[in-house]
Amino acid sequence: MNNPSAPAIRFEKVSRHFGDVKAVDQVDLEIGDGEFFSMLGPSGSGKTTCLRMIAGFDRPTSGSIHLYGKEVSSLPPYDRDVNTVFQDYALFPHMNVGDNIAYGLMVKKVAKEERQKRVDEMLELVQLSGFAGRKPSQLSGGQRQRVALARALINHPKVLLLDEPLGALDLKLRQQMQIELKSIQKRVGITFIFVTHDQEEAITMSDRIAVFSQGRIEQIGSPSDIYERPASAFVAGFVGTSNLVSGEVAKRIIGSDQTFSIRPEKIRLGSANDKPAADMLSLDGIIRDVVYLGLYTRYLVEVDGSVDLVVIEQNLKTTSMDVLSAKGQKVRLSWHKDHMSRLGG
Repeated sequence: MNNPSAPAIRFEKVSRHFGDVKAVDQVDLEIGDGEFFSMLGPSGSGKTTCLRMIAGFDRPTSGSIHLYGKEVSSLPPYDRDVNTVFQDYALFPHMNVGDNIAYGLMVKKVAKEERQKRVDEMLELVQLSGFAGRKPSQLSGGQRQRVALARALINHPKVLLLDEPLGALDLKLRQQMQIELKSIQKRVGITFIFVTHDQEEAITMSDRIAVFSQGRIEQIGSPSDIYERPASAFVAGFVGTSNLVSGEVAKRIIGSDQTFSIRPEKIRLGSANDKPAADMLSLDGIIRDVVYLGLYTRYLVEVDGSVDLVVIEQNLKTTSMDVLSAKGQKVRLSWHKDHMSRLGG
């Protein structure tokens, strides 16, 4: 019997080894009921292996996995109340949309009238009403993704696993589907666990994010926690762009050679004779390179003759000619003390 007050998913010291390779190494994790939770990290970081262990496609070498308080580490996939949406959709090409969505109900021998009712509900949920008779080959990538989502949701799983489901879509459609996925998750109210290497996807959709590196979790937190207060140099560098400052330059600014991070958009680019406010930190530098990107401009500023800092400014009043002429200028960089993070690793 599941415990409704327990976390949707709990990992206790979970490891998965393939020979000498530690794909997942001593991971502890709790995912709450109804959360949109993302596992974020580069290829080979352990996130997909964790998802496969939740689904039952793979088993831990050690440790235990709990689904709403029930230990499921050794249960096969069909005995777990979870469903998975894959990047390649895995739709049956010979079946129409309605039959693809209803497949799980057919296997469970649900009556035809009930099947039809629930298929119609799912089609409405994913905004594909009227598409039941079409074949997958007659759909766009975004529409096939919605069909795969409807098929996974029709059995009302307690947890839905999404394995890089937007990876095959173009940028504009991917951004549209991010918003739609979050909206659908809110409407159905079940736990979504989303695996991605795309930090923008994770930040856009998630209630919380776990950042993975080399089989371990580097940090767990809300999107704003992860971005504004990275716990390590890896998180600071992987989630967005960050300037990492250490050694003598750090010592001159903060009195310690401990590494700190500062996001490029938090740095103010001023003239060389600017006097920053008392609660601001500052450095003098020379603009070494300028990249005009339409919405904003990226400056590469050399400080202390050895360290390059990236600064991003939105193009509110300037033109491409204005910003490109800044190359070689002496500048003063300043930022608020609260906007930098001292890093623990």
